[in-house]
Amino acid sequence: MSRASEGWQVGPAPGRGLRPGRDGLLELPLRVLRPGRASLASLVLTVVEAEQLHAALCYALGDKPAPEDAPECRKPVRYPGGRQKY
Repeated sequence: MSRASEGWQVGPAPGRGLRPGRDGLLELPLRVLRPGRASLASLVLTVVEAEQLHAALCYALGDKPAPEDAPECRKPVRYPGGRQKY
């Protein structure tokens, strides 16, 4: 979870992964925390926007090696409990 100014935090919503949305959009559920409140919101991306974000994250990671338990790019991720998410 990332911390923003004045105590706000934004991060992935626990137990919810990226999912296909309507009209070919992708939805990433997020948990937004601020002092005294918690909310859920979704980051909604087109495929092009998702690819741009993917490229930007790859660039930002640079030469850092991927952790051994990191998922392979473009393959489903299996989470504890056997559920599969993107």
